[in-house]
Amino acid sequence: MWEYSEKVQEHFFSPRNAGAVDEANAVGDVGSLACGDALRLSLQVDPETEVILDAGFQTFGCGSAIASSSALTEIIKGKTLDEALKVTNQDIADYLDGLPPEKMHCSVMGREALQAAVANYRGEEWKDDHEEGALICKCFAIDSVLIEETIRNNKLTTVEDVVNFTKAGGGCSACHEGVEEILTRVMAESGQTFQPSAPAPVAVAIPTPTAKMTSVQRIRKIEAALDAIRPNLQRDHGDVELIDVDGKNIYVKMTGACAGCQMAAVTLEGIQECIINELGEFVRVMPAELMPRAERAHG
Repeated sequence: MWEYSEKVQEHFFSPRNAGAVDEANAVGDVGSLACGDALRLSLQVDPETEVILDAGFQTFGCGSAIASSSALTEIIKGKTLDEALKVTNQDIADYLDGLPPEKMHCSVMGREALQAAVANYRGEEWKDDHEEGALICKCFAIDSVLIEETIRNNKLTTVEDVVNFTKAGGGCSACHEGVEEILTRVMAESGQTFQPSAPAPVAVAIPTPTAKMTSVQRIRKIEAALDAIRPNLQRDHGDVELIDVDGKNIYVKMTGACAGCQMAAVTLEGIQECIINELGEFVRVMPAELMPRAERAHG
């Protein structure tokens, strides 16, 4: 289990500046709900001085993502845009008295949202949106541009570092070879030599299924995983309901006290991990509200 500083817990349970800024004139979107983490950063910028008057965030992700977003908004308020752009993901982690290594990618996401928001304000195309980079990690849709930039900015030297800071390689681990190639190239720029080590631990241990399951067997296993979690939710007067299974996407509905709870994203993350362990394959668990509109209408 990860250990979180008191400040991380404080910013998770009582996040600052949660929600959209009413008079925002700069908005930055990063991440993807389909990949597990997404952040929208909105800013109110003084047009004469470019000072950030207000900042707000809307985050779908784990507790560290919420805490990192909260910390970012506190750090940048009162700064000019140029001053804010100097804030690094390490500054965000330091503000929170540290993040577990496995959660450093949350601070990286915050930094990218800030860059996107500033570009939006200035009417510029955000150059780091990774559209030109080759896709390296299919599980989390992480491309070579983001990996290279993160390695340089944080002086990463191992595949495990890259997993922790970007999530690339944290699913099925099939992309580790590609990550090693990028590490070798980027480290060579500063005269360093990449030293391969033992396979990096992945975010979730995925057992190998003994045989291919039918759709019915698969749904039964998903239900079994939910049944195992359900007593914990019911103790807090909440529950979860399976709504639909669409390939790798599993849609659930949080009910009772779990509906609208600020910890719902963390709960979904735990549910996803349990289902992955039960199925022996990587899947994404998402709230039913994110189902394609046509499917919701049909259901």
